[in-house]
Amino acid sequence: MKNVAVILAAGSGSRTGLSTPKQFLPLGGKTVLEHSVQTFNDHPGIDEVVIVTATEFIERVRAIVKDNRWTKVSAVLAGGKERFDSSLAAVRHFADNPDAVMLFHDAARPLVSERIISDAIKAMERYDAVDVAIPAVDTIVQCNREGTHMESIQDRNLLWRMQTPQGFRQRTIEEAYRIALQDPQFTATDDCGTVLRYLPDVKVGIVRGSERNIKLTYADDLSLLEFLLSSPER
Repeated sequence: MKNVAVILAAGSGSRTGLSTPKQFLPLGGKTVLEHSVQTFNDHPGIDEVVIVTATEFIERVRAIVKDNRWTKVSAVLAGGKERFDSSLAAVRHFADNPDAVMLFHDAARPLVSERIISDAIKAMERYDAVDVAIPAVDTIVQCNREGTHMESIQDRNLLWRMQTPQGFRQRTIEEAYRIALQDPQFTATDDCGTVLRYLPDVKVGIVRGSERNIKLTYADDLSLLEFLLSSPER
């Protein structure tokens, strides 16, 4: 069984408000992308790594791969306009290996741990799809579409906050997208959501994530990431 890490690094990072895409921002002497890839490249359970990025960044990413001498990075793939286009690029890349376990990880989560990766690989022995997540600690309110008033309060004991990596058998995620792309109403920002919607008989397992595994979304997140990077995980 081949375990493949797919690092999704095609986003423009417009919400950070910075001119540099967030995967290339400096963090602890390296780029955010380098931290994310290094953890997967060093993990003994990962056999291969592919990086998906925007077409205009392919040569830049290839140079980073060469500089870091990442032995497990086998390809740098071109993503697309939407997030699922990047996922699809990786899914199609491994079309000849339907039993492969694919772990999709946002490059903007640079503090993913070896423990999380190990637990995700282990969970894939039981499930065809898994998601890394942590329990919600705040009360979650459902509002109207315009966000002007509250409609209901959700039971937070049933709610988890999704992270990455998200794991799938190649054949499972490929089939989910095959069905999804036939739906004219299809929209997706999340691979697990695609499986839940279009393959409802497939159980998606949950792997416990970490509060450290945060996603770089806004410029202020860099300060928190710098702090966490300098603080050992307990």
